[in-house]
Amino acid sequence: MSENKKKQHFVLVHGSCHGAWCWHKVKPLLEAAGHHVTALNLSACGIDMTKSITEISTCEQYTEPLLNLLNSLPSDEKVVLIGHSFGGLSLAIAMDKFPDKISVSIFLTAFMPDTKHSPSFVLDKFGSTMPLEAWMGTEFEPYGSDNSGLSMFFSNEFMKHALYQL
Repeated sequence: MSENKKKQHFVLVHGSCHGAWCWHKVKPLLEAAGHHVTALNLSACGIDMTKSITEISTCEQYTEPLLNLLNSLPSDEKVVLIGHSFGGLSLAIAMDKFPDKISVSIFLTAFMPDTKHSPSFVLDKFGSTMPLEAWMGTEFEPYGSDNSGLSMFFSNEFMKHALYQL
């Protein structure tokens, strides 16, 4: 197998309350190994200013940057998707819409929806198992004309004890 065939295009998809920046240690390591790496910001995340959170009412809208990237790829290019946490929902949407452009998807401690339930089913189940005090001051704010959307802002305490404790 030639060196060229071993090299992959990795697409890194962040989780909730994060952006492409969270891959800052992984991206250069993959690039140093000769791979092409795209770390993107999903809608209204990281430094993505194309939409505000109040303009997003579906998982598909949230996933648009990933879908646009996959749509723009040459027909013969396949990527390796890696999604963390809430990014798993975006991977599932992308896998459904672009199965021929994905060689493999890696769900890194990520939500993995099934085909029998809506994407929110996994989140609802997860949320029902966590008592409010476990969120350690994380802010949840409804938005939208009917308040059907929900934004989340992790507290420093939650990040310290639940996300970055290693």
